[in-house]
Amino acid sequence: METVIEFKDFSFKYRAQKEPTLHDINLKICKGEKVLIIGPSGSGKSTLAHCLNGLVPFAFPGDISGDYFVNGKDPRELGIFGLNKMVGTVLQDTDGQFIGLTVAEDIAFALENDMVSQKDMFRRVDMASDQVSVKDLLHHAPQELSGGQKQRVSMAGVMVDDVGIMMFDEPLANLDPRTGTTAIDLIDKIQKNKDATIIIIEHRLEDALFRDVDRIILIGDGTIIADMIPDELLSTDLLAKNGIREPLYLSAIRHAGGIIDPKTHPQHIENMDISPYRDDVRTWFEQVKLDKPKVSDDVVLDIDKIGFSYVPGEKVLDNISFSVHRGEMMSIVGKNGAGKSTLSALICGFIKPDSGVIRLNGSDISSLSIKERGEKIGLVMQNPNQMISKPMIFDEVALGLKVRGIPDEEIKDRVLETLKICGLYEFRNWPISALSFGQKKRVTIASILVMNPEIIILDEPTAGQDYRHYTDIMEFLKMINTDQKITIIMITHDMHLMLEYTNRAVVIADGHMLSDASPADILTDEETAKKAYLKKTSLYDLARKCDIDDPSEFAERFISFERASRKTEQTL
Repeated sequence: METVIEFKDFSFKYRAQKEPTLHDINLKICKGEKVLIIGPSGSGKSTLAHCLNGLVPFAFPGDISGDYFVNGKDPRELGIFGLNKMVGTVLQDTDGQFIGLTVAEDIAFALENDMVSQKDMFRRVDMASDQVSVKDLLHHAPQELSGGQKQRVSMAGVMVDDVGIMMFDEPLANLDPRTGTTAIDLIDKIQKNKDATIIIIEHRLEDALFRDVDRIILIGDGTIIADMIPDELLSTDLLAKNGIREPLYLSAIRHAGGIIDPKTHPQHIENMDISPYRDDVRTWFEQVKLDKPKVSDDVVLDIDKIGFSYVPGEKVLDNISFSVHRGEMMSIVGKNGAGKSTLSALICGFIKPDSGVIRLNGSDISSLSIKERGEKIGLVMQNPNQMISKPMIFDEVALGLKVRGIPDEEIKDRVLETLKICGLYEFRNWPISALSFGQKKRVTIASILVMNPEIIILDEPTAGQDYRHYTDIMEFLKMINTDQKITIIMITHDMHLMLEYTNRAVVIADGHMLSDASPADILTDEETAKKAYLKKTSLYDLARKCDIDDPSEFAERFISFERASRKTEQTL
């Protein structure tokens, strides 16, 4: 087969770093292959991608040793614009990719540069936008779109151009589960129809494997740890050793004592031969104790028949009602554009409902200002950079208290105590610019926590994070919830998060509330999952294939087992 990408004894070191980010990379990717690149944050996988799209070394200079080629040509000689004719990239940060004033203009940007005829341009933009379901958004400004909608527009912008290599950096990061599967399905169709070479960089391994990939490349500490077909890699312990979350159904089989054999084809639960594991899984299921945490009867937040429209006559939320109990850790889920973020804005007072009442501790809060609500209800945004306004950690955490006129000595005591709770005390005098993404996330949580809120709302707390950082942030939030008795509401697309860490979920779709139930019940209910663009958990499929009558209880016992295992590990 024709080699389109090749690295030979390749190393790269950013100028600001002492050690190479990539070293001794030897890799070949052939025309028409679909390759999945995985690895923990900081492993070097994004740097590898940047070498292919020209950001390294043209935007991010550094020292290169060894050789690398794209379509047989040295990227250093092609330049970034020459590479863009060969490699199309969908970035994780979609905001940094938008150029046009409208969605249509942005999709057409590459075609305009190539002086494509207007007739052909309209045809290709129309086709690409239809494929990713943004055709009705062509006249909208990119800034008006949700995170998931922005991701799909970026994909259309790559698809519209005729490039032979397409690279997707975390394509699922901002997408609801069902749209995520659609995106993976679409990428698969592109590869087959255009005979394109596809490179996917993704943390969500199970979701990325919704459609077959030819190879999985596991990167760690700047080098290639494994380059294997999926069935072989999934049968090893390399994923766990390198902080990558394996598919849930495989975890369940391992919990039951099963040893994964590549001959059973573990890449997809639908096609996997379960017969060697069925009896062990059934026995394990019967033995696992079901532990359901007790929830307080005390209602801290009451959402009563809330309705809201940005445009008169077009309901974004319609008759939404549910209660949140004190000390609860719950999630709000649903497809992109369902109204989840609008609901959080209503609770925080950024906008006012057209109808209905929001009560805090039994009292209507409609008369409270944003500042007054902020003392009781804190909102942590998905991107910490959108919340941070001070250069130093201490000053950022102290800002809210200073605005409210709290005495300096009390501010100092409260900030230092909060930094201890958040594991940031040793960094108290550090600049925020020196922190990792996960640490910045903790700073934003600390800036809310220092206000002594009763409720914290988090928008996509784990988006774009690998399994180790995901676990760190979620265990930290669980500690705050348990030790500080703070009620936590999470808006998320992450079904793993919903299953593992929350005991209840509210499902919203097209402005209506579809369900208020346990995560296991929701993700084993095919109708609800379909309407809300959620993805039925693979634990459901495993339970059915093992002739277990109650898939919901199977999922709940799996969660109980994992929670108990984490507690045991923390005490060791």
